[in-house]
Amino acid sequence: MVIWAWAAFIVFVLGMLALDLGVLNRGSKVIRTRDALKFSLLCGLLAVAFSVFIYFAYERDWLDLRSSSSERLNGWTAAMQFLAGWVIEQSLSLDNIFVIAVIFTFFGVPMQFQHRTLFWGIIGALVMRLGMILIGATLIAKFSWIMYVFGVLLLYTAYKMLRSGDEKVHPDRNPLVRIARRFYPVTSEFYEERFFVRMSTDPAAGASAALCRERLAITPLFLTLLAIESTDVLFAIDSIPAIFAITKDSFIVFTSNVFAILNLRSLYFVLADLLDRFRLLKYSLVVILAYVGVKMLLEHHFGIEIPMYVTLAVLVVSLGVGVIVSVRITRTAGSSSDEPGSTESSK
Repeated sequence: MVIWAWAAFIVFVLGMLALDLGVLNRGSKVIRTRDALKFSLLCGLLAVAFSVFIYFAYERDWLDLRSSSSERLNGWTAAMQFLAGWVIEQSLSLDNIFVIAVIFTFFGVPMQFQHRTLFWGIIGALVMRLGMILIGATLIAKFSWIMYVFGVLLLYTAYKMLRSGDEKVHPDRNPLVRIARRFYPVTSEFYEERFFVRMSTDPAAGASAALCRERLAITPLFLTLLAIESTDVLFAIDSIPAIFAITKDSFIVFTSNVFAILNLRSLYFVLADLLDRFRLLKYSLVVILAYVGVKMLLEHHFGIEIPMYVTLAVLVVSLGVGVIVSVRITRTAGSSSDEPGSTESSK
């Protein structure tokens, strides 16, 4: 019966996507911060509600979920693992939001077209995450030493993030963007929300009028989508090992990822104008990555089990401190710049 649990959840996800694009945000329009915040809160409440379902499903063995789990989880442990996994994936997605903002700015995507691009980006991310989760679960089942690889990868990622400065993202150097430019002509302007258009060859460029024909071309919106999808693959390389440090149950891994990805679009529009105020969140992500990396190595090599409520507390506190410190420093910097004499007066 576990296949029905997966099928029902996928139907739920498709329903959420249909509600988002087909009802709440139909047509090209600028997403208001208030509307994005409401949908983001809805996604959060649904994730919490789903943790309640996880509790009863594993506690009472609904749909054979507990019997299909390699860890034979009870309800409380399964619910805590889901919440911890969701918090980790949602936290790591914040770094993705910064990159998405840079990509939109680089390609000059109008605000009214950004929602549709993120929508299709989310669908692609869901498919890729599912594939990577299944591959990761298979590797863990066959090769126990892969846990060492995941743990070291998380620690290395935390170190690299800590040492990184304000490196700029260069979407024009993206391999997929370069390949697309090589094989297809790119329009110089946007055609509403279309990714592909038909354009005629120019007879002045050397072809006779009889030889002129329509050719498929891509718009800058499609290049934007390619850049977003490829960067999600890079983020998944970090986030998938991180969630396996919390649980090895494929259903919990996938569902916690999905709830985080579903909320990514709304969080972007909530935080789009506030990104500069949360730059210090990078250090919270460093703590989270380092913690889950150490947790994975301790549990796998030494058999030291860290209670799930401790993990959840570390995640919440790390994020909370990062948000509070970021806001306070931003306010302090803003107030000091507004003080008389903070800037030199022109003579």
